[in-house]
Amino acid sequence: MLAEYMMFEGDSFDWLETVLPVLAEGFASLPPGPTPPLDQTAMVEVLRETAIRLRENYPYFHPLYAGQMLKPPHPIARAAYALAMRINPNNHALDGGRASSQMEIEAVRALAAMFAWTAHLGHLTGGGTFANLEALWVAGQLHPDQTILASDQAHYTHQRISGVLQLPFASVASDARGRMCLDALEARLQQGNVGTVVVTLGTTALGAIDSLPEILALRDQYGFRVHVDAAYGGYFTLVSNLDAESVAAYAALPAADSIVIDPHKHGLQPYGCGCILFRDPSVGRFYKHDSPYTYFSSDELHLGEITLECSRAGAAAVALWATQRALPLTHGGEFAGMLESCRSAALEFYRRLCVSSLFIAPIRPQLDIVVWAIPGATVEESSNRARAVFDAAARRDLHLALVHLPRRFFASDTWPGSNRTSHDSARVTCLRSVLMKPEHLAWIDQIWERVEAASQEVVMR
Repeated sequence: MLAEYMMFEGDSFDWLETVLPVLAEGFASLPPGPTPPLDQTAMVEVLRETAIRLRENYPYFHPLYAGQMLKPPHPIARAAYALAMRINPNNHALDGGRASSQMEIEAVRALAAMFAWTAHLGHLTGGGTFANLEALWVAGQLHPDQTILASDQAHYTHQRISGVLQLPFASVASDARGRMCLDALEARLQQGNVGTVVVTLGTTALGAIDSLPEILALRDQYGFRVHVDAAYGGYFTLVSNLDAESVAAYAALPAADSIVIDPHKHGLQPYGCGCILFRDPSVGRFYKHDSPYTYFSSDELHLGEITLECSRAGAAAVALWATQRALPLTHGGEFAGMLESCRSAALEFYRRLCVSSLFIAPIRPQLDIVVWAIPGATVEESSNRARAVFDAAARRDLHLALVHLPRRFFASDTWPGSNRTSHDSARVTCLRSVLMKPEHLAWIDQIWERVEAASQEVVMR
């Protein structure tokens, strides 16, 4: 089975060898350049050592890796990235990435269209962290010294970025399903001095979807900006098997002020590839600058004038462009069907957890992330058992993740042997599975067998 999941790599290299002459034709008029001296034997030996070192990783590409948010790039993305690396373009300026800059503009336009935006300003970044930094930087330019709010289940990067930008930050409590609590949000808004509310569509721990329509209604009343961190969940706007609350949240996305999405998560791209989008293109005025040494090839707006990052891999834009050409971002299309399979896998896994006495599944997944606990007399015993199941599953080649959740996400009588107010029982160590590969649906029986066997081994000790 392992070889089966590695063979596609050979396919992508075959594609690459087929199209390399096409690339070379574009430069055929150049005189032959110098050939660098290479010791082929030494290079192969170094690569052999590299391959041995890489074997120390978990098998992130395989369906039995169901732990963190790690998804293999599509073969077309790998091939297009490698093709672009023959030139190694830099998308900071047209001088350094003429073709790849235009491909980035087209790829980002397709992402914006997925959220029903025609007029927009956007570009790729090295990842979601830097994309969120740009969103909060613009927010700070528009509302200087005003507070950034985010849920206590939002990614920690928002608080850290606010500190870097020297903007005040406050955390808003989440509800029993891991979404931003609307009552807590309004109570904080009534105190004033709030410039931006970060709404998360797909929290890291649970994949929870904040209530965007209701938060937009509060924006109308209190006048703050709405930034949507959809780094993980953004692509789910294309799928047809979400619950009604999630559908409503995605339907409200066009009214957001800014959106972050990470193509290197569900967009089938290599790391790092994030994207920041602004609904109002006029925020580009905050980026504007003059450079005496970089930009001489065009009078048109180039990406270097609307990004905080300078050098950026043009190959990332080429890979994304090629992937979106092969798998368009359309409702009912092949790409959307892949995401629907991930969602179906999560729902089926959650159903099995709920009917088994071996597990406690507190929250129905909104996307493709499932979290569960192992029963125990106390929170401490349950947490220790979860860690033991994590290890037992790994011995069966199933790789899960661990997450620490607030005890309030569980029913009050879940651990009758624990003191509910004691400090050491405030958080519960749980198991977490990100079923983000389309193949996970077909592998759900094998995943379940391993989870069940690992749990029985631990509970029956």
